[in-house]
Amino acid sequence: MLTGPDFFEDNLMIEIQRPTLDDSEELLAFELENRAYFEKWINARDENYYSLSSVKHAIAEARSDAHADKAYQFLIKRDGIIVGRVNLSGVTRPYFNKASLGYRIGERFGGNGYASDAVDLILKTACADLGLWRIEATVRPENQASSHVLTRNGFVKYGTARRSMQLHGVWYDLMHFECHLEPRGHTLSA
Repeated sequence: MLTGPDFFEDNLMIEIQRPTLDDSEELLAFELENRAYFEKWINARDENYYSLSSVKHAIAEARSDAHADKAYQFLIKRDGIIVGRVNLSGVTRPYFNKASLGYRIGERFGGNGYASDAVDLILKTACADLGLWRIEATVRPENQASSHVLTRNGFVKYGTARRSMQLHGVWYDLMHFECHLEPRGHTLSA
């Protein structure tokens, strides 16, 4: 099991924190506020997710996953307010030491560089605290903003999967990106 601190900050506009039960009400409000916006890009969560007890359960599950070195979830905060989420899931060890990156920024917070800053912080955390060597991400070609966030942070596109995601009855392609890490949070060239 690898664990790092619960709070990460750099000389950036935001900070990332592992969620705690104290975040439950604010996280539920964030998810409800952005539900329709997020569902334009990802499949809808189950209706039961949108309750305080379900959010508390999800937070407890996220902390358990981190303890078991399966996945790591973080809240992105600016001045103590949740502006987004960033996570590393599908942690694969021992030979690959890799994970998949996911992130989302609330609709009213978009365009402020928070996603780029959060990805920068999560890459530093992945390398320095979690001992990961490779981070992968997928993006729909229509989501150019996310593609730019990844390339700004050292990710390189390595392929496109055709008709690999169905959303609202429509098939979409997914572009695959990778980032190789080395100690001290610097990326290796592809």
